Order: sequence, then C-alpha cells, then structure tokens
Amino acid sequence: MKNYEFAVGFVTGALIIFVTLIQLNVALPLIWLLFMAGPFLVMWMVWSVLVAPVQIEETFEEQWYQDRPDLRREED
Repeated sequence: MKNYEFAVGFVTGALIIFVTLIQLNVALPLIWLLFMAGPFLVMWMVWSVLVAPVQIEETFEEQWYQDRPDLRREED
C-alpha cells in the first residue's frame, strides 16, 4: 500500500472516531487529545499526498471539467 493512501485513510478514520466520541459523550481528555492532534494529522496527510510519486499525464488546461462537457473550454 502506498504511504499517501494510508495517510488519507488514517486521518479520515481519526475524524470519524472524533465525531463519534463527541456524540457518545466520552471522556473529555480523549476528545481534546484527538482535537489537538487533528491539525498535525491533516498536515501529515497533506504532505504525504503532495510528495507522493504519482505521474500526472494531463494538464489542467487539457482536463478542465471532464464530467461536465458543457463547462469545457473552447479552443480558440
């Protein structure tokens, strides 16, 4: 498994656990611990995604809106 996929899954899971613990009225120190760790987890996830060795074939100008043909740029 690639590092960035693990990071995205882990941070998403931590967010789901955080929201669930708030709704279940679990001990406040645990909620605060997850709350304080959140920004660092997000920064780690962003860093992992940005440095991932993924090759992109299309440019933004070529892709634009692939799912909405009516929003594609017209060639001059």
